[in-house]
Amino acid sequence: MTTLTQFAAMYREREQLPLRTRMLFAFGAVAALHVAAVVLLLSGSLGAGSPGTGTAAAGQPLALGLVFTAYLAGIKHSYDWDHIAAIDNSTRKFVAQRKDPVSVGFAFSLGHSSVVILAGVLVVGGAAMVGQFMEDGTTGNLVLGLIGSGVSGLFLLAMGLFNGSAFLRAAQAYRNVQGGGEVRDGDLEAKGFVARLLAKPLSRVQRPRNIYVIGFLFGLGFDTATTIGLLVMTTAASLAGVSPLALLALPLAFTAAMTLCDTTNGVAMMRMYRSAIHNPQRKLGFNTLITGISAVSALFISATTLGGFFNMAFGLEDPLTTWLGAVDLGDAGLLLVAVLLAVWGIAALRGRMKGRSQTA
Repeated sequence: MTTLTQFAAMYREREQLPLRTRMLFAFGAVAALHVAAVVLLLSGSLGAGSPGTGTAAAGQPLALGLVFTAYLAGIKHSYDWDHIAAIDNSTRKFVAQRKDPVSVGFAFSLGHSSVVILAGVLVVGGAAMVGQFMEDGTTGNLVLGLIGSGVSGLFLLAMGLFNGSAFLRAAQAYRNVQGGGEVRDGDLEAKGFVARLLAKPLSRVQRPRNIYVIGFLFGLGFDTATTIGLLVMTTAASLAGVSPLALLALPLAFTAAMTLCDTTNGVAMMRMYRSAIHNPQRKLGFNTLITGISAVSALFISATTLGGFFNMAFGLEDPLTTWLGAVDLGDAGLLLVAVLLAVWGIAALRGRMKGRSQTA
């Protein structure tokens, strides 16, 4: 009991640390994952180069290229639209509650990639059941797919509605300011019927670390070509004689790349929302627009995900859920990132030009 109390106290103390210190911890953890992947790769290569290793040594030229490919796959996977929507909307919720959610992206990404690491370890260990989960049409694949899509769809629906409510309040406040009024405390927070309705479902999502579980459940579906491709690549590399340590570097490199991009995304969105919420009189329009984009993206992803969920769960053949289930949003995440960066860039440029005009 004392240990649990000390553990809870440690977390509370961590949340009192300065923002810069917590950012160093988050990116330090990302750096540690990179170092671990490199150490595993080097250890596997050196071990395979020992006398008498034969086939293993012959397979080692593959290792470096495969690890690099896994790293690029992690970067690509981090820009899936559901990743970005989950991280952005969660970050908006925490910032609106006057928290500084430095590790939202890291926690989500680590949870999501934990599934990949676990599956990679099982593949290296020779567990045949991983292949059953990856194969379309099997019971395991269907169950995990339903869990992953159901959780992600419902979570994004809740976040989309929550931030949609905040968007409506911010839009109303913006119209009030345009009419000569001022921003009042609470004008940028989600309130009313929707906020009360979602209070209980979101009550357990109080800290960025709670997003780890959400990310883990997101990843259970094995529903992206990137994840499946990585595991297939790991299996093929094991048959080619790549050492077990070097094989374990593949999912770890994937994790390192994904946590780097997702952590950066989370911190960038935190800065965007903080600048808008902590200075609402100057950046109310920017806050309203960014909140609206995040809410719409979450609701759109939720609709496509839940459509695919119902299509798969009940074997529906109607054109709507069939189309929703077939929508591929992997590359569309880059479009969302481009839109958010464009909005941020335009807002920064307008702010700089306005500042110059006032000093002239």
